[in-house]
Amino acid sequence: MQRRYPAAAGRGRGGSTSVAAVLAARAVRQSADDPISGLEVGDAPAAEVPPGWVRVRVRAAALNHHDLWSLRGVGLPADRLPMVLGCDAAGVTEDGREVVVHAVVASEGWRGDETLDPARTLLSELHPGTLAEEVAVPARNVLPKPAGWSFERAASLGTAWLTAYRMLFTQARVVPGQTVLVQGAGGGVSNALVVLGAAAGVRVWVAGRDPGRVERALAWGAERGFTAGERLPERVDAVFETVGRATWQHSLRSLRPGGALVVSGATTGGDAPAMLEHVFFRQLRVLGSTMGTLEEFERLLRFCELRDLGPAVDSVHELADARAAFVRLASGEALGKVVLRAG
Repeated sequence: MQRRYPAAAGRGRGGSTSVAAVLAARAVRQSADDPISGLEVGDAPAAEVPPGWVRVRVRAAALNHHDLWSLRGVGLPADRLPMVLGCDAAGVTEDGREVVVHAVVASEGWRGDETLDPARTLLSELHPGTLAEEVAVPARNVLPKPAGWSFERAASLGTAWLTAYRMLFTQARVVPGQTVLVQGAGGGVSNALVVLGAAAGVRVWVAGRDPGRVERALAWGAERGFTAGERLPERVDAVFETVGRATWQHSLRSLRPGGALVVSGATTGGDAPAMLEHVFFRQLRVLGSTMGTLEEFERLLRFCELRDLGPAVDSVHELADARAAFVRLASGEALGKVVLRAG
């Protein structure tokens, strides 16, 4: 039987003191050409809490391109619809703890790096996601929210900043004094790569098509900015890729011998030429990277607390206005995170 709980203040439930539904943003249909047409914002069943899981009352949740891909039918099978979208959130547990949610859900019994679990999922792929008034997550998947942080700030760290942290410090193993190139400017992962890298004493360069976005990256802490494809004054120790086909050749050519190319996405397509002669002759390391571990998330939170770091927030929308938030994300104009306020 589904658990009942106090209604959200101001929701107007006809005087009822408990409800069995929550406001949520769900994928109900999928379309490669018009993904937002499949978004529904309305009542959804309240979260069920299996043994070993906890209920989190969501106060803020951040959007990611993962949500748009789900609406396009990538990574979310149609037979799982309707599905509450969203990977990232900050909120309050039923015992009153203010927490940040870790989105990677490992399979039962898995030990070690959860990103290597072949059966791992993210919230909103198998289990309902965070774009709702509440979400259920494994008990180990909540971490204390840094004291004094807003819920909007805390909710923005998960997917983008954790991805960037792992790319920089686990996969590329960058150290202070090295030089790195970030392909693309303006998105959540780019923002995190620039801010985290600069705070760690790394010289960060950024390449992008839009001069305004490159300027924004300079304000975030990048040392130099370049137009997309521009020849660099020297080769770099590592390149961070989320663009794919449009920048891949430039990325490989920009690396010093022995350098690392870390890729966590391919927004312009994943069918770039391999350029194997560059890879083997200069002994380059090409490394995939997906999200991060709970331990990495803990280190990220401590690092951000110690250095007073935080994501750039492009805009904050009420959960009921989630469609407008998705339109903003899909426009490609957002500079930083698009956030929903849920309570």
